[in-house]
Amino acid sequence: MSSTRRTARHRRPQRLLAIGVPLALAASGVAAYGSAFGLGERAAAAEASAWATAAADGFASVNALGQNGTYGGRDGRTVTVRSLADLERYATAPEPYVIVVAGTIDMAPVGKEIKVASNKTIIGSGTLGHIVGGGFFLGQGVHNVIIRNLTIRDSYQGVWNDKEHDFDAIQMDGAHHVWIDHNDLRRTADGLIDVRQDSTYVTVSWNRLSNANKAFGIGWTENLVTDITIHHNWIRETEQRNPSTDNAAHAHLYNNLMEDTPGTSITSSYGNYARGRTRMLLENSYFQGMGNPVIRDSTATLVQRGNVFSGTSGRNESGGGTAFDPKTYYDYALDAAGKVPALVKSGAGPRSSLGAGASTTATARTLTVAKDGTGRYKTVQAAVDAVPAGNPSRVVIAVKPGTYRGTVSVPANKPHVTIQGSGASRKDTVIVYGNAAGMQKPDGSGTYGTPGSATAAIRSDDSRLRNLTVSNDFDEAANQSLDGHQAVALLTTADKIVLDGVIVTGDQDTLELETAAKDKPGRVYVTNSYVVGNVDFVFGRATAVIDQSVITLKKRWNGTSAGFVTAPSTPAGRNGILINRSTVNGDVAASSFHLGRNWHPGGDKTVDPQVTVRNSTLSAAIKRTPWTDMGGFSWKDDRFAEYMNVGPGAGSKSADQPHLTDSQAASQEVSDWLGDWTP
Repeated sequence: MSSTRRTARHRRPQRLLAIGVPLALAASGVAAYGSAFGLGERAAAAEASAWATAAADGFASVNALGQNGTYGGRDGRTVTVRSLADLERYATAPEPYVIVVAGTIDMAPVGKEIKVASNKTIIGSGTLGHIVGGGFFLGQGVHNVIIRNLTIRDSYQGVWNDKEHDFDAIQMDGAHHVWIDHNDLRRTADGLIDVRQDSTYVTVSWNRLSNANKAFGIGWTENLVTDITIHHNWIRETEQRNPSTDNAAHAHLYNNLMEDTPGTSITSSYGNYARGRTRMLLENSYFQGMGNPVIRDSTATLVQRGNVFSGTSGRNESGGGTAFDPKTYYDYALDAAGKVPALVKSGAGPRSSLGAGASTTATARTLTVAKDGTGRYKTVQAAVDAVPAGNPSRVVIAVKPGTYRGTVSVPANKPHVTIQGSGASRKDTVIVYGNAAGMQKPDGSGTYGTPGSATAAIRSDDSRLRNLTVSNDFDEAANQSLDGHQAVALLTTADKIVLDGVIVTGDQDTLELETAAKDKPGRVYVTNSYVVGNVDFVFGRATAVIDQSVITLKKRWNGTSAGFVTAPSTPAGRNGILINRSTVNGDVAASSFHLGRNWHPGGDKTVDPQVTVRNSTLSAAIKRTPWTDMGGFSWKDDRFAEYMNVGPGAGSKSADQPHLTDSQAASQEVSDWLGDWTP
């Protein structure tokens, strides 16, 4: 484009990739539940078979204390229960069992907690499994227990913050390797979940916790023993312990939704609380309306990354150290925080069938890259080359920390490729090179041109970059005689591309978002990322969303401040570039950058460039006339607009600064850009 530890006792398990259910369930290819009430023993056993072979993720998956992960009663017989007597009989038995709860069971007396023995899976049949007026207790040394797909409710005795009735939905004292998954827990006299007395290797995932004074308490000893993973839970209308985590050795909380609904009788006093000497990592969670959403004791370590706070008030704290890296213990993948409310509301709680919100994602093949030789491949391109043409399922290229100097190209015939940095930070893994458009190719076949200058080129559909940096470090100052300073860091030319947690940095033409051909679709979703540059550094004809990210303005090679953020070349009838809930800033002069200009490649009159910048924060660097012409075409004949932006660079509506109306904005949401694709 033209210019103007804990340690050896841990061993990583095989990664389970699924949304809402573990891989073993998803890969079984059969329905996990059905209309179970009235099922015979054979039907119930078939119904539960997929759940019986499922294994936990998070800390519950770690091999330790003589237990290899958490898989419950899969080695035992499957039984169906509809009475308290049968449930208690099998749950307390010394043998392993998969226990299918196929109806409503009333606890007697009220507040009764069944003392579950080791090696048990207790699951609800469809949405029919209800435990009313009591719950489960896992005592000292009890291990390898799975509680899933149940509704446990209504032990509440009419006294808010009840000090007399210790009636929990699930309580454990000194247990280990426990997985609590896809349950609906509500209205108890005491806590919905209590993880106490040095219980450890616990994962709590995809549950709904609601309408109780105390949601979820962890700890209550002076020992630093508890290792716990808490992810994709919906905690709403609970006053305290959301959760409260006391002296946990490792507490990893991610992708949870904490919600306090206004106008109700329940008001949150606090959200996530790191107490005592807890080491907590809190990632990509969403806090809606919570009072004091995140608090910590001065003795605790609490690290926050990527969380969203909407309508919250009061204390929101972090600090005390560096916490820990969960990937030392197990693999996991973060969902974008902005997607958490919809994802968790639709996926948490009991599922009626495999198709109801569950994923059928297949196992991802992983290729490891390490420049020091500790991986199978020493370069990223070597790993890409090893991916077979036409690969039918996900291939993850895990790149260990380091700087990898060289170009990377993923060809169109290798879809479903993820290139993912395995370091603690996106800065730890860097792919960098320094080609520019005007440079001669080594083979003498001409210059690179703009797309050919890319450090990384992703040309295959359904591919992803995560947790790394892609850079073009072409030195403009040292190459002033060169004709063609465009230097692309990252080029995409395919459909359904995700850039999640990345840094893309350069000067001119940093991020080129194209399609395989003018008549081909090309959707790109950028989230939780940084894009750095100075001239036209987000450009192309793709349908692209930059969501909850930071666009950093950079001075030119000679120290001056001047530039353009975007240069779309959108085909007519398609959506162009949407910048949503993001920040535009940088160490540049005030009123020195345009938000964009309209690119008509080669004077093409058929294109209809589009940029919408909405619900974002704009620094003083943005000009009062944020859009400008390019190549003899007036930007006013194309599609440029703002909506509900804030900050010193967000001006009021005028002829030079068009704003969307509310009705126009309603049709320019992220979902309108992505259509039938949910990244």
